Amino acid sequence: MDDGTVYTRDFSCVAGTRIVNQLRNEQWIRSPCILGVDEAGRGPVLGPMVYASAFCPQSSNISDRGYADSKTLTHEARAKLFRAIDADTGVGWVAHIMSAQHISNHMLGKDKVSLNSLAFDATCHVIRSALEGGANIKQVYVDTVGDAERHRERLSRAFPGIDFTVCPKADSLYPIVSAASIVAKVIRDKSLVDCQQVLSLQGDVGTGYPGDAATMVWLKGHIHPVLGFPPLVRHSWETSARMLEPPEAVSIKFEADDAVDGGGAICSAQQRLNFARTGGAGLVESSGLGRHIFFRARKLQRVTDVF
Repeated sequence: MDDGTVYTRDFSCVAGTRIVNQLRNEQWIRSPCILGVDEAGRGPVLGPMVYASAFCPQSSNISDRGYADSKTLTHEARAKLFRAIDADTGVGWVAHIMSAQHISNHMLGKDKVSLNSLAFDATCHVIRSALEGGANIKQVYVDTVGDAERHRERLSRAFPGIDFTVCPKADSLYPIVSAASIVAKVIRDKSLVDCQQVLSLQGDVGTGYPGDAATMVWLKGHIHPVLGFPPLVRHSWETSARMLEPPEAVSIKFEADDAVDGGGAICSAQQRLNFARTGGAGLVESSGLGRHIFFRARKLQRVTDVF
């Protein structure tokens, strides 16, 4: 869903989905605004991680609206508050959804990206989307990820001219962060259900956290011994990685894994593809040296050199 589109309550499990409620015609977004950022789903082994921002005029008093840390609210209370936030033309919000597959691909890919880096990028996304929507953001409150001061400095460099407050428990201290917390949690929970339906996965997934007995039962019931888990699962989590070890799953080792050089050291040289020549002429190998990086990165060699 593109930025600025009308909110349709369709929480896709597509990586990088951004949802923005429509406030372009509201005059207040041009006045000085505050914005809060919070996340939901950082720790679960199932489903997406959602970052959300909520923003409103600095002159607004939202302390009496019942916004609170989403973890302290019941499911029903969160849903009611979310509907109120979404219907309030004096409050804007943005959500950035990162699917389990998106998280795993980045954390396990060739150029590995840490969860903290993904979180920082998502924080920037929800702030930038509010700015692109016309909001005149002057003050931002963020729940800390790692070292609070370092996090604040990075955000200040990314958004010059905006004053950042980064601290633990911001979702309990600042109502605008509480509002973002509610948005993130409701969308995370709904997106988990939507993803399960899209993937036609049956059973009670629980909360998605490793400590949830229902979640662990669901994981054990959805192991494929060769293909592993469905895309709803974060393969980059230690919980899922341990469950894919024998005897529950088949151990697979590729030829290029743990390649050893002449001195016995582990090396990361390009994988060589071996093919048998027709007519029994033996084997040929392609090192990829001198080839364009596109072909070397994909371990491709000329077919005419092989057959």
